[in-house]
Amino acid sequence: MTNDSFTEPSAVQLAGIIRQQVQAAGGWLPFDRFMALALYQPGLGYYAHAGRKFGAMPASGSDFVTAPELTPAFGRTLARQVAQALQASGTDEVWEFGGGSGALAQQVLQQLQADGVALARYTLVELSAELRGRQQQRLAAFAPHVAWADALPPQMQGVILGNEVLDAMPVQLLCRRSGVWHERGVGLAGGPPSAHGAQTFDWADRPTDLRPPLQIPGEHDYLCEIHPQAEAFIATLAERWQRGVAFFIDYGFPEAEYYHPQRSGGTLMCHRAHRADADPLAEVGLKDITAHVNFTGIALAAQQGGLEVLGYTSQGRFLINAGLFEGAADWGLAERAAAARLVNEHEMGELFKVLALAPAALQQGWLPSGLRVGDRTHTL
Repeated sequence: MTNDSFTEPSAVQLAGIIRQQVQAAGGWLPFDRFMALALYQPGLGYYAHAGRKFGAMPASGSDFVTAPELTPAFGRTLARQVAQALQASGTDEVWEFGGGSGALAQQVLQQLQADGVALARYTLVELSAELRGRQQQRLAAFAPHVAWADALPPQMQGVILGNEVLDAMPVQLLCRRSGVWHERGVGLAGGPPSAHGAQTFDWADRPTDLRPPLQIPGEHDYLCEIHPQAEAFIATLAERWQRGVAFFIDYGFPEAEYYHPQRSGGTLMCHRAHRADADPLAEVGLKDITAHVNFTGIALAAQQGGLEVLGYTSQGRFLINAGLFEGAADWGLAERAAAARLVNEHEMGELFKVLALAPAALQQGWLPSGLRVGDRTHTL
């Protein structure tokens, strides 16, 4: 069972809308526009419909697992970093972007409450009305202190959390063929709208002046992503955020590793029923579409906007520094195994990174405990 409450006729409807957009654009749609429609079209896009996305096992009808779905130890540990950041920045608000099922918010709020941390408000910035409804149900016990928004406010302060949010922002695709750079977009394959997209969409490349941020040595064919939307999001955040600390946790690499000559197929990936594939043009609306994060680009966008990069490290190092395994002697085997997945370098521990940012006004020299050992900022 996958994507309950989202039927193939609904996917056909989404494919029809995207087909109309391709036709209106003259037969070629940039991939970032296609990705935005596939993920966020109201009521029909992957994150906008009622199908279940988040869960630890395929039997639940879910498509992929995130750290807070895997174990509440993730949120408990992050909550202690939030508490340190609230104190250091003199703020009493938390903003979470891309709150998913609400699991992380629930874990953070429970731990802050248990530790006696005063919090004026926890705001989830959520574009999906369907996910917002699920979050509201899950967080009902914290209702007086929880709010929702669908956009950044003109001004804000507080601690910012973004767990697996940057990877879901639409990307542009660039490909080099026979030494010539093209932007890869989406055209029509000639068939009628289909839930699986097999007869509906096809790749279409156009010569472009766009380039990846690093020169790719050699003349071999090469496919990669660029991330103007994620970088623009950080730039806007920098304009509107006065005080606090931000923690962005996601899978990705520094720029030199992201655009390595041997990474010639890019990082674009789709997820459905806990299986991965690399074809976003099939099963449109029925599966997630993601790209790894270029953390160098995010850090540069932050610095150009006046923010400070407090630190950058692997998720495994961050969580161990932050005390993930404190009290583990009382855990059962299942909880220990789940926590180990968060830090194991062959699972989430190394692929996932943590980038911490702050307005320059933060007290000089302060670091959250998760970043005091093993910093990798020099690799960005």
